[in-house]
Amino acid sequence: MNRINQKLQENKKLLSIYFTAGYPSLNDTVSIIQDLEKNGVDMIEIGLPFSDPLADGPTIQDSSTQALKNGMTTEVLFNQLKDIRKTVNIPLIIMGYFNPMLQYGVEAFCKKCKEIGIDGLIIPDLPVDVYHEEYQATFEKYGLINVFLITPQTSDERIRFIDSVSNGFIYMVSSASTTGAKSGFGNEQAAYFERINSLNLKNPQIVGFGISNNSTFKAATKYAKGAIIGSAFVKHITANNAQNIDAFVNSILK
Repeated sequence: MNRINQKLQENKKLLSIYFTAGYPSLNDTVSIIQDLEKNGVDMIEIGLPFSDPLADGPTIQDSSTQALKNGMTTEVLFNQLKDIRKTVNIPLIIMGYFNPMLQYGVEAFCKKCKEIGIDGLIIPDLPVDVYHEEYQATFEKYGLINVFLITPQTSDERIRFIDSVSNGFIYMVSSASTTGAKSGFGNEQAAYFERINSLNLKNPQIVGFGISNNSTFKAATKYAKGAIIGSAFVKHITANNAQNIDAFVNSILK
């Protein structure tokens, strides 16, 4: 069974952390992953930096720009992660845009992910219809779960189609904006979370965008299986030079 599916079966709310590979320094990738697992994070999204990150707010955009300047590429990332399964057991997901994967070759990319122990992909600019028609068989051949995003504007019909194509979790974007920390969730978000909950989807949902502390983590996971923190963690490693990761995780899970 895929590690993502195993993790989703655990009787707890899950904390997933996003960070940009190759940031703050090119060779920080592996140590950040190891520190996150050691401090109780359930899943990790490894951001593959791209020059035109449409869904990312300024914090993650800046980290991607710096990672590219540091020399991060698809090949460098795969090389950094080649022995990651000797030390890390939790699910690892690569989050990135489709262009670098196309350049690498979709099948070659998926094959490499399987070889090094990547469990899934999140590709915000790959439409579910295109995935289903052209790439799903390839992803499944290499045991990769593809995670799709939904927003408050996504229709129930579209959500049900995404649910039918998915085999892991659905990334529930908390608001129709770019990534970034918010002070909390309002009535609009609460109604959206309840609406999705009432659809009784077969795949659990994990909430992302706007989660930055213990209170927003609890609010996001009231109706969902887990929550994803990205910008707030990237800010932390920016300020702390990829140190004191234990303090950050403890502040979310306290």
